[in-house]
Amino acid sequence: MSSEQTIQPPFGGRWMQLAIGVVCMAMVANLQYGWTLFVDPIQEKHGWTLGAIQVAFSIFVLTETWLVPIEGWFVDKFGPRIVVVVGGLLCGLAWLLNSVADSLALLYLGAALGGIGAGAVYGTCVANALKWFPDRRGLAAGITAAGFGAGSALTIIPIANMIASSGYEHTFFTFGLIQGGVTLLLGLFLAKPDARLFAAKAKITQTRREYSPWEMLKSPVFWVMYAMFVLVAAGGLVVTAQIGPIAKDIKVAGVPVSLFGLTMAALPFALAIDRIMNGVTRPFFGWVSDHIGRENTMFIAFALEAVGIVALWHFSADPVAFVLLTGIVFFAWGEIYSLFPSTCADTFGSKFAATNSGLLYTAKGTASILVPLANVLHDSSGSWESVFYIAAAVNAIAAIAALLILKPMRAKTMRDAKADGVAAAGLQPAE
Repeated sequence: MSSEQTIQPPFGGRWMQLAIGVVCMAMVANLQYGWTLFVDPIQEKHGWTLGAIQVAFSIFVLTETWLVPIEGWFVDKFGPRIVVVVGGLLCGLAWLLNSVADSLALLYLGAALGGIGAGAVYGTCVANALKWFPDRRGLAAGITAAGFGAGSALTIIPIANMIASSGYEHTFFTFGLIQGGVTLLLGLFLAKPDARLFAAKAKITQTRREYSPWEMLKSPVFWVMYAMFVLVAAGGLVVTAQIGPIAKDIKVAGVPVSLFGLTMAALPFALAIDRIMNGVTRPFFGWVSDHIGRENTMFIAFALEAVGIVALWHFSADPVAFVLLTGIVFFAWGEIYSLFPSTCADTFGSKFAATNSGLLYTAKGTASILVPLANVLHDSSGSWESVFYIAAAVNAIAAIAALLILKPMRAKTMRDAKADGVAAAGLQPAE
């Protein structure tokens, strides 16, 4: 069968494909968002430094992101099924390895395998959404990415409880089997999409040209998007990886907090709310961007993130403020995982969307390099203050760049693509 031949979904149409992608994303989310719960127990057992342990987090994010273009090529060529099945297998194997890791080398190996598997699942499911829903890209990519952002909210408390009652090793083993197994099985039901079946006039401008990955890499607008992605992702990744140690340092981690009719310790409460907000923001801002434009939405979200980070630093000593403000920070951060993929597909087309969005997604891996540097900055200054202010500043820069740099550059790129298409057809452009 030709790789270009359309394969109809086995059941449920494109909405079922979207739902399968969401569940698969939720199954691999804890490899990133649940990591902070394991850091202190690992350090207590083995005596490794916090910086050494967090190298594993960076390895995970690097392998999760920088290999997505390769995995995306397989998706564009052969469809999503085989890529997600292999990804689920690797994700389960990674946590099983973590459960027995008695050296940093094994911990790093588990992180690498988990990153490869999670990247395969993540890149495939987001690309599937972009291709199945050319008419609602922001919303579809946002719903899919919400599975990764909010999926861990359902299991973050069970994981924390199991670590406390049975140890982190047993928790790694148990959830590795569950998460890997579900992803593997659901991956069998994914199908290769054909955007032409659902083509509809979008409310925002989309390119008429299909850019190959190499053509995209030669476009300056891609590198502007890449730089902005790095800036915003770096701040959020630092908070994601360090929220546990930060809460411990400011002595709010175990303080009971009562909100929304619930009472629990500040740190797990914050983590649960953060996961929900980090999920809600992706379809919300994706939907907004489908109506008011990608760059306008970026400006609003990135500016909110800058304000939220500063507020979190100033008021985090109050346990209730700590819980609420971390929720705001995650709400203003997670939308990058719907806005940037949809902007990429709008600008460079659907045909190579898996590879192209995968290349842009490597910006998250680049940003992850900065996570251990936050520990170095904290250790040298004795405070998290400089880390917070730097994270706020880069978000403010990205917000301004969205309107003043990206928006006019992308508009020109799409005008040029339209003119090239008219010239290739031997027609005169309309006045």
